[in-house]
Amino acid sequence: MSDFTTTDGMRIYFEDTGTGTGTPLLCLAGLTRNSRDFSFFAPHAADLRMIAMDYRGRGRSDYDPDFMNYNIFRESHDAIELLDVLGIEKTFVLGTSRGGLIAMALAASHPERLAGVILNDVGPVVETSGIAKIMAYVGAQPTAQTYDEAALTLQKVMEPQFPGVSLETWRMQAEIQYEKRDDGLALRYDPALRKALIEQAASGATPDLWMFFEALREIPTGVIRGANSDVLSADTVAEMHDRHPGLISTEVPDRGHVPFLNEPQSLDLIQKVLKSAA
Repeated sequence: MSDFTTTDGMRIYFEDTGTGTGTPLLCLAGLTRNSRDFSFFAPHAADLRMIAMDYRGRGRSDYDPDFMNYNIFRESHDAIELLDVLGIEKTFVLGTSRGGLIAMALAASHPERLAGVILNDVGPVVETSGIAKIMAYVGAQPTAQTYDEAALTLQKVMEPQFPGVSLETWRMQAEIQYEKRDDGLALRYDPALRKALIEQAASGATPDLWMFFEALREIPTGVIRGANSDVLSADTVAEMHDRHPGLISTEVPDRGHVPFLNEPQSLDLIQKVLKSAA
């Protein structure tokens, strides 16, 4: 566990774990998540050098006084600065949701730094139903007072997309998402992230994500889709295959947005990408 300071003065927290001596795996979390987003995957990656970071404004990293810096371009630049600090010339990237968008941005700006990319339930088209669901919770403080209460809420809300997931798993997820304080639970990210999303959308400065995705054409790439996802559609995955002939993909049953990455299908695809670039 450590941190570094970016060129614009933000302290960024990261974890560098595992025993692997080969090409590292940089894990980039979801929009409101943090380095603990990969807790379910980590037990399956002990033989890898696994690096996970908290974006600015998330987890244990500094909150940026300018919330407009909560954007894919700045976050991808922070990722490159982390690699530079660690002296890593080339890395695999495992990107969950927002992390996958950052991986695509890295492919456009620094393709020479990428050995391979795995996109977890994200692609160049983010479905409007998924965007609406995300905006319904971003910045909203949890109403639950304890992790047990939060676990029950998560299980109830997520059951349609994640049937059969145990309450114990949702308890672990609650601990990843929320911080325990004396007066209850709190977000593990800057609530101003919501303002950033709204103002960035209003500015009309949304990048062409297909252009970013096509920058992956020469890079070994895999995509994991939750079969019940409302963010990444099967049609989008099909078009991704058309535009990236070397793309491999898998669909995880009984999962929505996003798979936990401990499912057999997820683990198999991750290993295929890692081996394809060996």
